[in-house]
Amino acid sequence: MSNSHTFKPVRVKHLTIGEGKPKICVSLTGSTTEQLVEEAHALKLADIDMVEWRVDFFEQVEQLDMVTHTLERIRDILPSTPLIFTFRSAKEGGQYELSSSDYVALNQAVASTGEVDLIDVELFNEATDIEQLIATAHQHDTFVIISNHDFHQTPPKEEIISRLCRAQQLGADMTKIAVMPQSSSDVITLLDATNTMKEQHADRPMITMSMAGKGMISRLTGELFGSAITFGAIQKSSAPGQVPVSELRSILNMLHANL
Repeated sequence: MSNSHTFKPVRVKHLTIGEGKPKICVSLTGSTTEQLVEEAHALKLADIDMVEWRVDFFEQVEQLDMVTHTLERIRDILPSTPLIFTFRSAKEGGQYELSSSDYVALNQAVASTGEVDLIDVELFNEATDIEQLIATAHQHDTFVIISNHDFHQTPPKEEIISRLCRAQQLGADMTKIAVMPQSSSDVITLLDATNTMKEQHADRPMITMSMAGKGMISRLTGELFGSAITFGAIQKSSAPGQVPVSELRSILNMLHANL
């Protein structure tokens, strides 16, 4: 059974996420405002669709005024590029840990600026916190990705699907899961879960990936199995297994031409 008739793509600026080729996103990972400005200028020239600011790399992440100031600088350089704001917690593979109240305050402050197009909220937060962040984001025309990352293993297929469905039930505009393969079978598990999710449950775009070198193929085959965004690298990758953007674009084009 297919849910395609009820499937709702997400339209962000000029992009339609969830249709056609997976969109290419690259992460900004600078630790200072100056580094981030430099990275943003480099991304202006790159063949990408979206940018993610991984603010957990930013050394002033606990100073909300510096976060919003830096966000304005990034936005000035990339005015029309869809921008995801992500604080990835240390327990999900990020660079830093915030208390849950600080995490909520950070995401609320940024969503309230209207300067980002999407915020990333981790699935394993309190449901009330997630609902509060979704409400704030939606008041400011900002979309929410609800995400989950397992840097140690690949959960069983049913568990992957269950987490993606839970993210939908909580009200995500897009769902995301990234898992670590221990074997090539684990990569197939992730792709199979993605495909089943697409065919039976997904009514909005999802982002799925198997990480590291073994999982790299999952970053290329989104159009076939159902993942709507793929993360590539320009200089420094923000997660293991990311493909350089120039190669990523040509592979996605080649796969698309043959579907």
